[in-house]
Amino acid sequence: MVLRLPIAHFFEGVCFGLFLSMSIVTVQLGQCGNQIGFEVFDALFNDSHCPRGLCSKKENEAYQASCKERFFSEEENGVPLARAVLVDMEPKVINQTLSKAARSGRWKYGQHSCFCQKQGSGNNWAYGYSVHGPRHEESIMNLIRKEVEKCDSLSGFFIIMSMAGGTGSGLGAFVTQNLQDQYSSALKMNQIIWPYGTGEVIVQNYNSILTLSHLYRSSDALLVHENDAVHKICAKLMNIKQISFCDINQVLAHQLGSVFQPTYSGEGSFHYRRNPLGDLMENLVPHPEFKMLGVRNIPQMSENSLAYSTFTWAGLLKHLRQMLISNAKMEEGIDWQVRPPLSGLPPLGKMSVNREIHFNTSIANLVILRGKDAHSADVGAFKDPALYTSWLEPVHAFNVWKTQRAFRKYERSAALVSNSQSLVKPLDRIVGKAWNMFASRAYLHQYTKFGIEEEDFLDSFTLLEQVIASYCNL
Repeated sequence: MVLRLPIAHFFEGVCFGLFLSMSIVTVQLGQCGNQIGFEVFDALFNDSHCPRGLCSKKENEAYQASCKERFFSEEENGVPLARAVLVDMEPKVINQTLSKAARSGRWKYGQHSCFCQKQGSGNNWAYGYSVHGPRHEESIMNLIRKEVEKCDSLSGFFIIMSMAGGTGSGLGAFVTQNLQDQYSSALKMNQIIWPYGTGEVIVQNYNSILTLSHLYRSSDALLVHENDAVHKICAKLMNIKQISFCDINQVLAHQLGSVFQPTYSGEGSFHYRRNPLGDLMENLVPHPEFKMLGVRNIPQMSENSLAYSTFTWAGLLKHLRQMLISNAKMEEGIDWQVRPPLSGLPPLGKMSVNREIHFNTSIANLVILRGKDAHSADVGAFKDPALYTSWLEPVHAFNVWKTQRAFRKYERSAALVSNSQSLVKPLDRIVGKAWNMFASRAYLHQYTKFGIEEEDFLDSFTLLEQVIASYCNL
C-alpha cells in the first residue's frame, strides 16, 4: 500500500510527534470474537479520550490521532467507525454488538461491515471450516477487502476468535487461511480464547487442536488468553462476586489495549510507533516454530481499590519479572521461590511436560510501560541471559516500549507480552484429552461427515506434538 499523505500534512505530523500510523483491520468471528471485539474498541476509544492522560495537551492529541488512524476511520458525521468486519453464523450477537456500539454515541461499526446467517455451526469445527467457510468465502472476503481499501497503509489483521466452538474456531481457521492466501505480505495475529479446563462443550478439545494446528500454518502469531486465568483475575483482583462474560471480556480488552495503544518508537523519541503489529512480530516471533504469545498486566484492580493505591516502577517491574519466571498470570499468589538457573551453569536437563515446570524459560519478551516517569524506569532485570533460551542473545530477545501517556486510570502501568514455555502445560493437556477421545473414536463421525478425516486429526496431533517438544527443549 502507498501512503497517501500530502507533504504539508506530513511535516505537520512530524512537528506534533506523529508519523501516520499504519492501520489494523480487526476481524471478529463468532459469539466470543464479536463480544470481545466490542469491548476492545470501546476500551481503545475510551482510553484515547480519557481526560486524565497525565501528559501535555499536544502529546495527548498525538496519542489520540495515532490510536484513531490505527483502529478507526472517520464517518462524514464525525462519529469514528471501527476498522472491523463482524462475522457470525447467527444474527443475535452481531445485532447486540452493533446496537451497543451505536448506543454509546461515541463510535460505531460500519453499516455494511457485518456478515451473518440464520444457522450456527453447532459447536462443530468441521461444519464451520468445511461448510460455512467455502459457502460464504466470497461474501466475507469482499467485506474484508472493502475495509482494507479504506486504509491508507495496512499493517495487518487482528483476528479475534474462540478455539473451542464451531464458528469462531472452524470458520476462523478458514478465514485466516484465506487472508494468508490473498494478503500474504500483511501480518496476521490471531487472538484466541483458550477454553475453560472444565468446559461445557464435549468436543472442545477436538475443536481446539484443529484450530491451533491450522492457525500454526497460516497465522504469524497466536496471542492466547486462558479463560481460567482471566476468571481468576476477575475474582481475586477485580473483586467481582458474580462473574459474567462481560466482566471477563473487559479484562481481556484492558490487556489488549495496554499492548496496542500507541507507544514511542524508540528511546528518547517522541514519535509514536507507526507499525505496532510489525514491531510486535519482529520483537517476539524470531522463528516460525515459536509463535504462541501470552500477556500479563500489572496493576489490575477495581476502581475502588485504585483510589487508595500507589505504585513505583521498581515495585511493578519486580512483580512482573517474577510473574514471568514463575509463570503466574497475576500478581496475587506469585511463587517467589522460583529463581532463574545460575548463568554459566549447565541446566539440569530439558524440561519435561510431565514434571512440574518451576522456571518458565523465554524466547522473547516485550515490556510496555505507560505513565508517569516511564522513561526513567529500570528494566535491566529483564535483560538477564538466564531468562532466555541459549540461542538468542538478550539484546535480541528483550525489548521495551514506553510512553509518558497513562493508560486508563492507572498513573503507572506495565504490560508484558511474552513468547515463553507458559502454554506448554495447557497445550499438552488439551492434546492429551483430544488423543484419548480420538483413540476410542468418540464423536469422530460428527467430523468425518463434513469432510474432516482421521488423517486430518493425525496431522494436527503431529504438528502440535512438535510444537510442545520445541518449547520443552528451550
